[in-house]
Amino acid sequence: MSWVESGRAWGERSVDWAYLFEPYARRVNDALFDRAQVGPGTRLLDIACGSGYAASVAAGRGAEVCGLDASEALIAIARARTQAGDFRVGDMFALPFADGCFDVATSFNGIWKGCEDALAEARRVVRPGGLVGFSFWGSPKRLGLLPYFAALVQLSPADHATATINQGDTGRPGVAEQMLADAGLEFAGRGAAQVINEFPDLDLAIRALAAAGPSWPAVRHVGQDRFAEVMREALSPLHAEGLGVRIVSEFGWVIGTVPTA
Repeated sequence: MSWVESGRAWGERSVDWAYLFEPYARRVNDALFDRAQVGPGTRLLDIACGSGYAASVAAGRGAEVCGLDASEALIAIARARTQAGDFRVGDMFALPFADGCFDVATSFNGIWKGCEDALAEARRVVRPGGLVGFSFWGSPKRLGLLPYFAALVQLSPADHATATINQGDTGRPGVAEQMLADAGLEFAGRGAAQVINEFPDLDLAIRALAAAGPSWPAVRHVGQDRFAEVMREALSPLHAEGLGVRIVSEFGWVIGTVPTA
């Protein structure tokens, strides 16, 4: 997708995404912020920041936060969440910030294989010696949301189905490290964190999943009713009576240093 289309995809159901889905990434937010030593006075940029959940976590640590996303609707929520932050609508391939003005830049499942130019932009706006980190889906063997992605491939137009499959390559050994090197960053660490989606029932789980940007082409292609039907079938094994829906997945993350010379 172009960044404009991406903004439409993620912003169409922005409130559902912000409150039903986005907080699931908290564990990887903390893992990456811990590694980057994000704390009081850290100047942090979160790229593809969504509704600003990760930025709000960083602000809670005392960081001075900025965020950029393609969706005006999501940025409006980010501004409400962290009123002291600087949140802008824009293109991650052309960041509207001066060279070297941040200590840390992060992107949580916003920069993938094929988005190396966005990583180079992140490097540009971080000072020498600063850090750039991003997260991505981990091993398919530890991806509880795999049934969702398999259903997306079934429901989406062919070009989007291929893009969904290719995204998974980011987590393969060596791929993210090569992305850092191609952007001129020095590898500084890699890790993984569990993330958990929890919903009281299948109806709310399907509503939340429909709000994710990757669902947008599928819903437009087959309609909401067909999307819900297929997702219900895919997610039913993950539902337990009296316990609801609980989906455990793995995120990987890498972090690199901006060279000092």
